[in-house]
Amino acid sequence: MQTKKTYTVQEATKKLEYYCAYQERCHKEVRQKLRDMQMIPEAIDVIMVHLLEHNFLNEERFAKTFVSGKFRIKAWGRRRLTYELKQKDIGKVNINQALAEIDNEEYVGVFNSLAEKKANSITEPNKYKKKKKLIDYLLYRGWESHLVYEKANEFFG
Repeated sequence: MQTKKTYTVQEATKKLEYYCAYQERCHKEVRQKLRDMQMIPEAIDVIMVHLLEHNFLNEERFAKTFVSGKFRIKAWGRRRLTYELKQKDIGKVNINQALAEIDNEEYVGVFNSLAEKKANSITEPNKYKKKKKLIDYLLYRGWESHLVYEKANEFFG
């Protein structure tokens, strides 16, 4: 039977410094990683404090990076971004700060091009089914319903 590797606090700290330096992480991900490494709660607290003090871990920075990445790469709307950040236990203040960094013109531009691209790719002959597919797609991506319905009506009457 294979035993799980055990770590000293120093080893775990080094491992998590690398883990956080490689990519922005939220507190929840880091805590889970430490639990997976079989660290005791006291050690987890010590390591978390170290990571925060040495700026390896910063929820505000994480939220901003997450929002800009998912918005630019995956074209997620504000509702999806908010939902995903809440799932990661990010505070309301950090979520709002991160969302405020999205330029409104850019936001609407990304929405319009995404909607147009999707509308043109739907091969459904039935106008109403086509409209529903577009609406479902955009809502799933987290775009606000008023934008989605306006755009769907613009394309499919």
